[in-house]
Formats: sequence, C-alpha cells, structure tokens
Amino acid sequence: MIYTCYEMVRDCRADLPEGWTHFVTYYIPVIRRILGQYAPGQGDDPKLLERVLLAIRKPESSMFNSIEPAPERWFVAELRQKVTAELQAAAPEFEIDLEALGKALAPMTMTEKQAVWFETMRYAPAETGPMLRISAQTVEKVRERAADMIRGTVDAWRRTLLAENGAALGREAQAARGEDCLPAKAFLDVIEGRSVWRDRELMDQHLRGCWHCVDHFCRLVEVNEWLRGNQPLPEAETRRFLDLLGIAAVKQTGWKRLFGKA
Repeated sequence: MIYTCYEMVRDCRADLPEGWTHFVTYYIPVIRRILGQYAPGQGDDPKLLERVLLAIRKPESSMFNSIEPAPERWFVAELRQKVTAELQAAAPEFEIDLEALGKALAPMTMTEKQAVWFETMRYAPAETGPMLRISAQTVEKVRERAADMIRGTVDAWRRTLLAENGAALGREAQAARGEDCLPAKAFLDVIEGRSVWRDRELMDQHLRGCWHCVDHFCRLVEVNEWLRGNQPLPEAETRRFLDLLGIAAVKQTGWKRLFGKA
C-alpha cells in the first residue's frame, strides 16, 4: 500500500509519527531546494533549516490544516510559502509594486509575463526557459524588453529591481485573487499537456490581466520541477531530524508502509 500525501497531511494534523516521518523523509529535500532558491548565501545553514522545521512543527502552524484535490503539488506550494515566510528579506533600495509592474508590462503576452515573473522568483534565463518550454535566449530577449518598459515608467531603476522586490511582489500577487481566478487544475492541465486549445486561449486572456494567476501558474511549474527526481533522506538523517522535532520512532511495519512496500 502506498502512503499518500493526503494521508501524511491527515496524520501530521493528528500528530502521528507516521505522518511526520514521511514529511521529514520526503520533504526536507524539497525544503533545502526552497532555501537554496530563496535564501542566497543561507541555504546551506543547518540552523536555518532547523528553525524552519521547528516553525512548521508548532501546533499553531497552518501547514496541515487543509488539502486540495491535487494534494502533493498543493502541499509543496503551501510548504514553499511557509518556508519563505521564515526568511528575513532585506528591504529593497528601489521599490516597485504590482500596479506599476502591471502598467509597464500591459502589452506583454501570457508567456512573456511568466518569463518576467520567474525573474522575481530569482530564476536565470537558463533555468526559466526549460520550465516554460522556450529557449533561454527568448527569455533573455523578453526580459530585456521588459526592463526597457519598466525603466520608462519608474523613478528609480536598476537591472536587479525585480529580483530585489520579488518577495513583496509575490505577496501582493497572492493577495490579489479574484472571483474569476483559475483553479490549480487548470494550470496543471497545461503543465501536463492535457489542456485543449480553447482552454489555453481563455487562460491567455485571463493571465494578461491577472498577476495572481501568473504567480499561481509559475509556482506550480516551480513545484513540478522540485518534485521531479526528488530523493528521500537516508534513514539515519531522517531519524536525526525526527529527534529534533521530538517525534517517536515508527514501528517497522509503519516504515514499510511509508516507503510503499508490501
């Protein structure tokens, strides 16, 4: 029997060792990737990882409160938000808000806006291109064009403006959800090649004017990359983190079930 993410969330909510063991084994590697992406220079700090884990472990943490139909990717998207909330981002010297960004980039297509948004998420063109299924050179050209458009509409600008304001722009975008915003399934259908042309056209029209959905789509693409080839922790390392969190050992039969064995 396979132990699912849905079951893990349920068991962590009930504070059962099976849930926490699965979480530590399979999702600490993801947390390390999140820290490496969003905490430059701090991602390898073991104290930062421990602080994040202890914050997730707190009873008041909302990490395990609910779950949606696409459980694992939803869960990792929520995990990303919880981890980045624990980071202390420096205030940018020059600021830009979502309204100003939207006005500057209004003529851009859905894919162009995604290429720019991944810059706020600190992804280089060489990383962004494969995720959007376009070339790195195309991403570079789009970002250069966007830089010119932004530079002409703000009082102070520099080439790193979007990356430096990424955390604040992300929070604005997440708070901008409207009644017409698309569900996760719509984006996952595109990512997995299940969408039909008409649905893509409707999505393109919506994303042209909705930064919430641009952000949502990009973060699901990001999550998809994080889960691709994700490797579990060795048992000894898992035990060390469980001790940190004060989690009792799981019986051997439980371990077999957690790893999907008969």
